[in-house]
Amino acid sequence: MIDEELCINCGKCAKECSFGALDFKEKKVRYQGGCVACGRCMSFCPTSAIMVNDVPNIFPHHPWFTERDRRAIAAQARSGGVLLSSCGTDLPYRSIYDDLLLDAAQVTNPSIDPLREPIETRTYLGRRSGKLCIEKRGKKYELVSGDGAIVSMDMPIMIGHISLGSVSYNTQKALFTAAEHLNIVAGSGEGGLHPDFFNFAHRINSEVASGRFGVTPEYLKRVAAVEIKIGQGAKPGHGGHLPGEKVTEMISQTRMIPEGTDALSPYPHHDIYSIEDLQQLISVLKEATDYQMPVGVKVAAVHNIGAIASGIVRAGADFMTIDGFRGGTGSAPRVIRDHAGIPIEVAIATVDQKLTEEGLRNKVTLCASGSVRSSADMIKIIALGADVASVCTAAMVAMGCRVCQHCHMGICAWGIATQKVELASRLDPKIAAMSVVNLFRAWNEELREVLGAMGIDSVESLVGNRDRLRYVGPNPKMAEVMDVKHVGEGWG
Repeated sequence: MIDEELCINCGKCAKECSFGALDFKEKKVRYQGGCVACGRCMSFCPTSAIMVNDVPNIFPHHPWFTERDRRAIAAQARSGGVLLSSCGTDLPYRSIYDDLLLDAAQVTNPSIDPLREPIETRTYLGRRSGKLCIEKRGKKYELVSGDGAIVSMDMPIMIGHISLGSVSYNTQKALFTAAEHLNIVAGSGEGGLHPDFFNFAHRINSEVASGRFGVTPEYLKRVAAVEIKIGQGAKPGHGGHLPGEKVTEMISQTRMIPEGTDALSPYPHHDIYSIEDLQQLISVLKEATDYQMPVGVKVAAVHNIGAIASGIVRAGADFMTIDGFRGGTGSAPRVIRDHAGIPIEVAIATVDQKLTEEGLRNKVTLCASGSVRSSADMIKIIALGADVASVCTAAMVAMGCRVCQHCHMGICAWGIATQKVELASRLDPKIAAMSVVNLFRAWNEELREVLGAMGIDSVESLVGNRDRLRYVGPNPKMAEVMDVKHVGEGWG
C-alpha cells in the first residue's frame, strides 16, 4: 500500500524491487502485483510511504478448501507442473519446542553465577573415543591413544550447509567469515569450494552429496571435516536442482560443470544402497584425507531414524547430522517440503535413546538441524540429546533475509539468494558476517545464563539430560516418545 500523501515519487522503491511488483513510469510509482513481502521497498523508502499488508482474501471463506489450497490448485491448473518453494514449511504444525519448559536450580542444587564462575561451552565435532590412554614419559604425561580426528568449537553451534549457487558469493563469504570469528564450523553445501575461500578451509565442513559436484582431493584435504549428504530435512528422499540460469561462470568453475546447464543431483547416491555401501564411502573419504579429519553423515529425520542412525555409527561415521522436517532449502517441491519427515525434537530424542541403548552414543557427535530459531530452541535440542545445533535460516535472517520463500527464483532483493551481480552487490559481506557473529555470541551468552540457572557448569553435562525438561503440551504420548516427563513430575 502506498500512501499518496507521503510518497514523493522518487522511484527508489521500484528500483529496489527485484520481483517487478512496483513500476516507476511518468514519475509515478504503480503497484504491478506479485509482491512477495520481502520488505526491501519499505526499508529504502525515504518517507516511509509504503506498507506491506496481507493480500485480502479473494475467495469466499471455506473451512476445508483454504485460500492457500485454492491458490495452489489455480497455479497447477495453469502450469501443469510441480509447485516449488523455498525455506522451511510454513504450514502451522505444532511446535514441540514451545511445549517444553526448562528446569532451574533451587536450594538443594545451587545455581552458578556465570559472571563469577566459569561455565564451559566448548564443543567438539568428531568421533568420541570413549576413553583416553595416557602414559608418563619422563616428566611429561602424553596421550597415547583415543585421540581421533576432532574439531574444537567455542560454542555448540555450527552453520549448516548453504551452497554457493543457492546463495551469492558475498553471502557465503559472510558465513565463512563469521565461522572464522566465532571459531566454529560452517558447511560448504553441495558443489565444492571456490578457490577464494580456501583460506577459510580450516573452518569448513565440506559436503559430499549425490552429484559429487566439485569434490576433489585438492580441497578435501584442506577442510576441517567432510560430511556425506544422504538427505535433507526439507526434501527427504529427494535430490537437488540448481537451475541453469544460476550456473554462472563462477558456479561452473566451482562445481566443474558446463556453464548454463542444470545441476541435477540424483535422489540417491548411486553407489549407496546399504549400510555396507555407506561404510565403503566413509572409508574412502577417510583414506583420501589421510585420516586427518572427521567424516560425518547427514540424513533427514524420518520415521525409522533410530535404526538408521545406529547403522550410520556402526558404518564408521565420526559425526552425524539429523535434519528435521522444518529445515530450510533454496528450492524444493512444496508437497515434499510440507508433508515429509518428522520434527527434529522427536528425531534427536529417539536417536539419542537408541544409540545409548546400544552403547554407541559416546562414539559419535550428534548434530541437530532444521528449525532452530533461538537460543531456547538450541538449549532444548541439546537437552534432548544433540551435541551441536546446526543453524541456517536464523543466520540468513541475521544477514537480512525476510523468509519470503522465493529463493528458488534467484532474484533475492537483499542480495542473499541470487547470482545476479547487481543484486548480490547489495550485501556487504563484512556487515553481514558481523551480524551473524553478534547473533551467535548472544545465543552462547544466553546458553551460559541458562546453564548457570540450572546449576550446570559445562554444556556437555546438558547433552541428553532430558530430566531438565518438562512437557506442557496436549499429547502425553509425545512426551513418552521423547522420554521427557510431564510438567509437575519430579526428578528420578
